[in-house]
Amino acid sequence: MTIRKDLTELENRGLLQRQHGFAIINNPNNLNFRLAQNYDIKHKIAEAAATLVQDNETIMIESGSTCALLAEELGKSGKHVTIITISFFIANYVRNYDNITVYTLGGQYQSDAQVAVGPLTKTMLANFHTEKLFLGIDGFDRNYGFYGNDIMRTDTVHAMADNADKTYILTDSSKFELTSTVHQLPFQQVDTVITDNQLSKEAHRVLNFQQIKVQTVATH
Repeated sequence: MTIRKDLTELENRGLLQRQHGFAIINNPNNLNFRLAQNYDIKHKIAEAAATLVQDNETIMIESGSTCALLAEELGKSGKHVTIITISFFIANYVRNYDNITVYTLGGQYQSDAQVAVGPLTKTMLANFHTEKLFLGIDGFDRNYGFYGNDIMRTDTVHAMADNADKTYILTDSSKFELTSTVHQLPFQQVDTVITDNQLSKEAHRVLNFQQIKVQTVATH
């Protein structure tokens, strides 16, 4: 019975699919799979970020699992929020919340991340300006800033940051121990990092030195 309950929980969180007599681990590139990894921490980060958004505000949200949880938290809050996003996953994730209005930007569709990128996306972004942009990262470098793993997606992030007054990075602390391939944003384009309290002292020191506000949530 315990194994059956465990399998049900893992299936509900997107980590596996059950079939008759066996279970299959989901593709780690699947967004539901990534959403389930470090779920409790990501959820706390999303809750903290949601408190920064005011009723009747328009914001930009890039993509990724923690950003999806932020959108969900805003839906649960009852606040009327307009979200501009490149993520079709996020748009679908909050489809049942009447208090959330979503503008999904078009462009070249990347099926793995369920996002739109490219020149058309950047052209559409030029029509919008918001006070706040929320996004995730794939890696960090103490000398150069924040990194992603897809050149077209990071190029789109640049355009989003150019059209927002403040940029907030939402990520669990494990990303600060990783490197990635594409430079996403320099330190000076980021205002706040919301992460968990397992962030290393060195990463915290670098962020403080770069005058980036660090907000941490408890892991337990």
